[in-house]
Amino acid sequence: MNIDIISDVVCPWCYIGKRQIEAALALYAQQNPDADKPSVTWRPFQLNPQLPAEGMSRQEYVLQKFGAARAKDVYARVAGVGKEYGIAFAFDRIVRQPNTVAAHSLIALAGAAGPLAGGLQDRVKEALLQAYFLEGVDLTRTENLLAIATSAGLDRAKVEQCLADPQSRQAVEQEDQRARAIGVQGVPFFIFNGKLAVSGAQGPQALLEAMRQAETAAA
Repeated sequence: MNIDIISDVVCPWCYIGKRQIEAALALYAQQNPDADKPSVTWRPFQLNPQLPAEGMSRQEYVLQKFGAARAKDVYARVAGVGKEYGIAFAFDRIVRQPNTVAAHSLIALAGAAGPLAGGLQDRVKEALLQAYFLEGVDLTRTENLLAIATSAGLDRAKVEQCLADPQSRQAVEQEDQRARAIGVQGVPFFIFNGKLAVSGAQGPQALLEAMRQAETAAA
């Protein structure tokens, strides 16, 4: 079972979706103890591809996107769902809305290490989500990305090279464009065995059912 998850590191529903797929995978393992563990690959998507490399003020971004009154309701709802999955969103700590190409390039770098890296890509993805949503870390700053990535297990020299390489960012942008070309408009977006797609944070049971359907279709 191969699961591709298209998401962004500044999307709160993507963080919730990560917890939901983790719960679905745990259920799958319980129900299929002899089955191989599904392979999960994180794919890039930019919620705000128009943002400059230096990002913009988070306060200004929220006001432009939602307006003050609506933003309060939107983030209160997200925070409530987050609590159900053990995520203590700290939106008030976020001061910078980043362009996420550099962050995605690090996730891709971790993914290139392959399954023998023991979940390295997942750790880097988790570390970036946690840094942004729980700690309010500015993901536009190279030194912050370097610290996050190395703490998750990436080699420092490789991280420095990746962040300095324009081709790494170009590869992310191209994959983002491919996602849009196949119809991805919102994230998280789950693709099971390259065939069955589920859009949005649907919950563990819905994701588990999608996994079962994908297996049946492949049989």
